[in-house]
Amino acid sequence: MCVSQYQRGSSPPALLLFPLFLLSSSHLLAHGAIQIPKNYKVQNMLQPPILTKMPESLTAFSLDDVMLLCEATGIPTPSFRWVKDGKKLNWMGHTGSGNFTAHGDMPLSDYQGHYRCYADNTLGTAMTHTVKLITESTPTLPKQKRSHKTAEEGASVVLHCNPPRSSTIPHIHWMDKKLLHIGQSERVTTGLDGNLYFANVLKNDSRDDYTCNAQYIAARTILPKEPISLTVTPSNDVARGRKPQLMQPQGPHSSHLALRGHSLILECIPKGLPTPSVLWKHMDVNLSETGAWTDNHGRWLRFDSITQKADGEYECLASNKHGSVTHSYTVTVEAEPYWVKEPLSLLYSPGETVRLDCQADGIPTPTVTWSINGEPVTEVDTDPRRRVSGGVLVLKDVVFGDTAVYQCEATNKHGNILNNTYIYVIELPAQILSSDGVVYQVTEGGVARLHCEAFGSPRPQVTWESEDLLDVLLSDSRVSQLTNGTLELFNSSREDSGVYTCSITHSNTSITAHLEVLKRTVMLIGPQAVQVTRGGDSWLDCHFSFDPHLNRPLILWRKDGQKIMESSPGDKYTTFGNGTLRVTDVQSADGGHYSCEVITDLDSVLASGSITVVARPSPPVFLSLSEEQDHNVTLSWTPGNTHNSPTTEFVVEVEEEKHSKGKWKSHRVNGDVNQLELRLLPYSTYRFRVSGINRLGRSDPSEISEAYNTLPAVPESYPRHVRSESTEPGTLVIMWEEIDRRLYNGSGFQYKVSWRQIQEQHWSHSHVPHPPYLVNRTRAFSGYEMKVQAVNSLGEGPHPVPVIGHSGEDYPLASPSNISVSVDNSSARVSWQPVDPNTVQGHLLGYKIYLKRLGSQGGRERRAMVHREVREIEGGVERGTERKEERWVVEVDGNKTKEVVTGLKLYSLYELSMTTFNGKGEGPHSPTHPFRTPEGVPGPPASLRFESPSETELTLHWRPPTQPNGRLVGYVLQYQQISDSRNSPLQVEVIYDPTVTHFLLEGLDPHSRYVFYLRGRTSAGQGPPITREFATLLDGVPPSNISTVVGETSVNLSWVPGDRYRNHSFHIKYLSKTVGGKWEESEQVNTLQAFYSLTGLQPGTQYRLLITHGNYTHWEDEIQTTGPELRGVEGDFATQGWFIGLISAVVLLLLLLLVLCFIKRSKGGKYAVKDKEESQMDSEARPMKDETFGEYSDGDEKRSVSQPSLCVESKLGSDDSLAEYGDSVDIQFNEDGSFIGQYSGRGPAPTGNESSGPASPVNLDPPPPPIGPSFAGILDRTS
Repeated sequence: MCVSQYQRGSSPPALLLFPLFLLSSSHLLAHGAIQIPKNYKVQNMLQPPILTKMPESLTAFSLDDVMLLCEATGIPTPSFRWVKDGKKLNWMGHTGSGNFTAHGDMPLSDYQGHYRCYADNTLGTAMTHTVKLITESTPTLPKQKRSHKTAEEGASVVLHCNPPRSSTIPHIHWMDKKLLHIGQSERVTTGLDGNLYFANVLKNDSRDDYTCNAQYIAARTILPKEPISLTVTPSNDVARGRKPQLMQPQGPHSSHLALRGHSLILECIPKGLPTPSVLWKHMDVNLSETGAWTDNHGRWLRFDSITQKADGEYECLASNKHGSVTHSYTVTVEAEPYWVKEPLSLLYSPGETVRLDCQADGIPTPTVTWSINGEPVTEVDTDPRRRVSGGVLVLKDVVFGDTAVYQCEATNKHGNILNNTYIYVIELPAQILSSDGVVYQVTEGGVARLHCEAFGSPRPQVTWESEDLLDVLLSDSRVSQLTNGTLELFNSSREDSGVYTCSITHSNTSITAHLEVLKRTVMLIGPQAVQVTRGGDSWLDCHFSFDPHLNRPLILWRKDGQKIMESSPGDKYTTFGNGTLRVTDVQSADGGHYSCEVITDLDSVLASGSITVVARPSPPVFLSLSEEQDHNVTLSWTPGNTHNSPTTEFVVEVEEEKHSKGKWKSHRVNGDVNQLELRLLPYSTYRFRVSGINRLGRSDPSEISEAYNTLPAVPESYPRHVRSESTEPGTLVIMWEEIDRRLYNGSGFQYKVSWRQIQEQHWSHSHVPHPPYLVNRTRAFSGYEMKVQAVNSLGEGPHPVPVIGHSGEDYPLASPSNISVSVDNSSARVSWQPVDPNTVQGHLLGYKIYLKRLGSQGGRERRAMVHREVREIEGGVERGTERKEERWVVEVDGNKTKEVVTGLKLYSLYELSMTTFNGKGEGPHSPTHPFRTPEGVPGPPASLRFESPSETELTLHWRPPTQPNGRLVGYVLQYQQISDSRNSPLQVEVIYDPTVTHFLLEGLDPHSRYVFYLRGRTSAGQGPPITREFATLLDGVPPSNISTVVGETSVNLSWVPGDRYRNHSFHIKYLSKTVGGKWEESEQVNTLQAFYSLTGLQPGTQYRLLITHGNYTHWEDEIQTTGPELRGVEGDFATQGWFIGLISAVVLLLLLLLVLCFIKRSKGGKYAVKDKEESQMDSEARPMKDETFGEYSDGDEKRSVSQPSLCVESKLGSDDSLAEYGDSVDIQFNEDGSFIGQYSGRGPAPTGNESSGPASPVNLDPPPPPIGPSFAGILDRTS
């Protein structure tokens, strides 16, 4: 046949298509055959006859049934003729059709015979196979009598149909008088012969209208027979039943011949009671392999299109409970002839060799004969170019006269088949079918194919030429020309671009082709082999370059050879514009080989990479345990998937359920080991799980193993730390550490406690469930040997080594003797004779020295102060000493016989006693032993304060030392002027009267500070000094650096009091700069107030403020109050209702504030000026430090700070002003010179630089109000 190939150009004329339709597309072209391309231009081409409709054998019941088909195509149009029984019929057909029909002038029987049709035109003759036409009259029924049958219940019955005979087999239908089909079942069945078979009859089978209807489809006739009446009578044999027997077929065996592809039915209709069942089988193979299936309620075995596999032996088995019966069948399958290979009708050029293969098969094997144009080859003239051998016909060097229709016919006893094949030898003018001026593109290094398809018969020859290479084109090793005219150029380069010409030899027909060689596509960066953690993203690169004259390439990604379908953004696969592929949420299934192929119109480039998915290993599986041997088992497992990252370690976890449920103990194993030997405790229940670890982490644990129970055993250990914890005399308390419950090793666990007194032979025993164990009626602190053993229901554990313990202690019976004391200043060396160990009645823990200070040798006592001190002694830290200053206890280790007691007061009387103590307690006290300490130097004076009567004088006040350590004989005062050179002389004053507590120094430099050292003296010498720095006070002056905060009707003034200056009283003068303004003066103000609120000013008014000192202006400033300037009020202002209401509200508010003010003042108290000064300024920014006014006393209690007043009338500058204190200011200081600021006495303060009067430590009046803004000043302040 001709195989169609794609060619450029227009479609051929319709006439040219006829030969193409004749060629089968399922076969390749025969050697030497030609196929006319679709775009080949040819007209008026002839065509041999081709049969399109052929007759079939039939049975005719009337002249109208005679119709034998015979139709064919061809150019010119074929003519038809019929041959009957080998003789040509005088028959006239219609134009274009050779169908044979009957005529009315002949009887029907004359048409019976064998027919063959021939179709002829100028190129040959085609013929049909021989068919048989049978004629017979329409089947009819002879006159019949109505039959009646009677049968006993349970008996078998056959109702016969016996339809008229015909060459066509009728279809049988058993129906009743209502034309309803008789119900079919295993019991009631229609046979192949048309009879109705009852395997056994029932009472309800009785009826009189069993009618057989024979349907002859070809004759279009249905023949109903006379109804048959059946009467079923009751029978007693029904209960006994009947053994199966076959009604059809008869005998034990039957044979059947079937033709391949035809149908076959094997029948097996039994009778019996109860109704037998039927089973079919093939004796050699499974029944399903034969293609057979059961029909007609299992009574038929049907083959619809039988094959050779159905050949063989079959058996039908009919059985019921009374027995069975069988019938065997031999099925022989033969075949009519059928084609194995058919020759093809083709076109050939003159001179070609034609081979026609005609192979047929069948059973028996058919014979093959050849005919030419309907004439047997044997009857045609011989030709040496033609050779026939069986089913092969070969014709060499064909010429135009060999054009004909050749018939191949295969025949056996079952029939024949025929094939018409034509050989058409034709000559056609040469034509170039490829388009002219086609532009071909190829990339560098690629193969360029320039097409020049030419067709003609005989086949034309084509040549190629290049405008540059001319005749040497084919001499290039890269150039070759194919048989179809195509020019192939391998390894193309840019220089190969140009125009090429294709020509037909010995003809002026030619075409040109244009070749363009472009840059080839190059992969710049391809995908790499990457490792990705499971759950992460991976990027695979695919960067490339291509010729800009080409369209954008197609990027095709594949995984393991399968194309990747890109998903929407955010899903699994995403391809970016530069070709990069992103794989998101990488899982194990995403691992594999990835390739990126860049495909252009001309070439493609491929690069490959891979993704290796790594992740934590999968949990191990298949945990198993070996048999227990000496409490050892081997746990083995199968490692889980490593996910491309080798397992470096396994973690084996063990849980003991009985005693440690929920607690897993871990063991680590190398990653190349998959088992671990474990030692298990007896009488325990274990579970196991295993995890794998690789560089990405640890896997989930494996499934927990089944519980594993170990066998019980005797205990393998004994209790540790057996000891005596006896506390009461006469009792031995044996204590030990309990054994872990996991080590009980069995049920019935107990402790076997054994004891005996030292040097005794007999052991006493007792069994207890837990410690402790008490042994009563023992002597105090008696020595015993003790041991504790573990036992359970299987026996005793190992024997322990006995330990020594003692019974309970009792109080010691004696105290130390021969006590002596040696005093050295404030320490005493105590020594004694140790007690007899037999009197201790326990472990000697030590001795206690009881010390008591009876008082000073001079008879003076001080208050006792309770404290606890820990001091270092030789060999360690002295035991915690419970100590009162007048009475305390020193504990000493029991192995000592001497101790040094420190911290004694000098010039004091003491007594001591000693006791012995053990774990039970103390024994009796020894007799008391008195001793005394010598006189020593006194401690520093208790306090030192200063008064400055003038700028050159200081009075020092002190209190005697709290620890005189003897009899005071006086004091030594040293002082020195502080200077940068540090070479000022040290002045010394000796005071011989110990009762003196103050001293006046005169002639001091008012511009210098001094340091003072005051010491006490006893006959033992001078004690350590109390040291202070101080300076005299200067005369006070008004402040000059004043800050103002202006309100609507007031101004707040604040300043920092001068350093080392005495308190000074002054007045603030102010002048309104309005017309008629006069100078006014405030109340008296003290410098130590540091704040004053000047009230009663007019809103929106300018004022001049002035402070004078002596005869000159010390400070001045100008201010302007806020708010609108005060205007005159209309005459009836005071009579307005709103004004009267406003005034009333103001008066009520003032009354309420006054009440609150008095309540607040009644709750106010003293305060420490030092605390106040520290809360307002630091020591360098404020003057209230060492040189400020005040009084200091170590024994004085701190004073609380009073609450600031909330009432307007209590602002500074009112009756509570410091001005009331004037000359009576008591200027006192702390020991370090800090200011306390206590004031005493009330009276008018002097207006000049008066010095303060003498200090009075008794007169302690309440302090003044706090130095700060008053509530009224805060209200008047602008925001």
